[in-house]
Amino acid sequence: MKLTGYRNLLFAAALSLLPIATTTPAHAAGTLTVALETDDGSWDPIDTFTLTWGRIGSNLYDGLVLRGPDLKLYPGLATSWQFLDDNKRIRFTLRKGVKFHDGEDFNAAAVKFTFDRLLGPDGAKGPQQANYTSIGSVNVVDDYTVDFILKTPDPVLITKLAGYGAMIVPPKYIQEKGDAYFNLHPVGTGAFKFVDYKPKVSLTLEANPDYWGGAPKLSGLVYRFIPEAATQVSELQSGGIDIATLVPISLIDTIKGDPKLEVESITGPDVVMLRFNSADGITKDPSVRKAMIEAIDRDAIIEQIMQGNAKPIASLQSSLSFGYDPNLKPLPFDPAAAKAALDKAGVKPGTNVELSFIGTNATFREVAQTVAAYLQAVGINVSLKSYESNVYYTDLVPHGKTGPLYQYQWGGWTFDFDNTAYLLYHSGQFWNPYIKDAKLDQMLEAQRATYNVDERKKILNQIADYAADQAYEIPLYNSNTLYAINKRVHNLAPTPDVRFRFLDTTVE
Repeated sequence: MKLTGYRNLLFAAALSLLPIATTTPAHAAGTLTVALETDDGSWDPIDTFTLTWGRIGSNLYDGLVLRGPDLKLYPGLATSWQFLDDNKRIRFTLRKGVKFHDGEDFNAAAVKFTFDRLLGPDGAKGPQQANYTSIGSVNVVDDYTVDFILKTPDPVLITKLAGYGAMIVPPKYIQEKGDAYFNLHPVGTGAFKFVDYKPKVSLTLEANPDYWGGAPKLSGLVYRFIPEAATQVSELQSGGIDIATLVPISLIDTIKGDPKLEVESITGPDVVMLRFNSADGITKDPSVRKAMIEAIDRDAIIEQIMQGNAKPIASLQSSLSFGYDPNLKPLPFDPAAAKAALDKAGVKPGTNVELSFIGTNATFREVAQTVAAYLQAVGINVSLKSYESNVYYTDLVPHGKTGPLYQYQWGGWTFDFDNTAYLLYHSGQFWNPYIKDAKLDQMLEAQRATYNVDERKKILNQIADYAADQAYEIPLYNSNTLYAINKRVHNLAPTPDVRFRFLDTTVE
């Protein structure tokens, strides 16, 4: 395929998605300030998996492929790509005349360096490598042509290249400065350039006037790291930030009541669940896991706590995901059946279970407290134990140190169930400390082995059905993408994963 005029296509898509038609003229360049929940501590693409990092990285870096706000794929640093040799080789034609922020040329050598690094020992230290292991090697054909040689089929690879683990990095800069320096002083080819980083406080970027897609209309971006939702809203109300990405459900009406502000609530990719330690204790028994699911009224949680800003789910994906099966229904709320099943399984009334969760999210804390009350009603005492997010995701979950029940939220950034299911269910994966299921492994591998769309969808449906039958988690809800914005911000399209690219955005 070959597409041109990315900027025009993307901007047209953005305009088509704006909730209200606007005739506001372009405004003078200014600085936009965005609040994010997490400071990942490193701005190297191979070191992270979080969507908050992706929201920054999407403006610092480019991938070979870009995803627009319409969720369609567009050329990025590759202008075209072609599958060859019975889908065992992909040839990418690269964009000419692009430079990294330090003046280094972007070319085929940079692409090879990026993927050699991602797939090598450096990449093995982080969570992104697992997304790209189908790539056997990257071969330079000439300065602006590279071949990806696949060692296994990967029907989602082009989509993954629009993610943020495979963003292209500068070889000479990293080789001269070293990884530790690059972590804190990032250089990419993106629409904005690094200026300053204050850990746990802020990251400041400035417009890249030489950006290949055209200079941004903003002069700068400031990302402030504010983990408390109420503080983000307070800063939004006072004018300290322009976009709050962490909005408490309880404050939505307050925000809507401010004439300077507005709230976006749209279907997004995020799913919220409680996963089980399925290897040990009472939650090793599938019948106990199913009983705990039946004990919780998830519809009530969506209606009363989420105030309708979420949707019920039966699998770990939203309706935007390829592989979503609308015919798969969640287990119903049935506390009587749950109590009977627990009695049959020999679970004594008063049995204690720890629910591990991240403590900074006030909405989820309320969800956790409600879950504990429902389980208490069927005889299970739940102790709530909260953790700081970095400890939770870097140590607790990947090393299997959670309680029998633990919070998990997954962004589904590829909008393809493969990327969720494989990483959360396949034996030995970074984010799967407990599940070892040969049948599930076989299905997961089978859907990756075919480029037949109908066959893949059929297998992905089977995976969702099987995982639901085994009750590997309590699928709570698909949370709406929810953020609040100052009305001084213009030309910003609603984006399901909030990976805004601020090319055409202006501020008054």
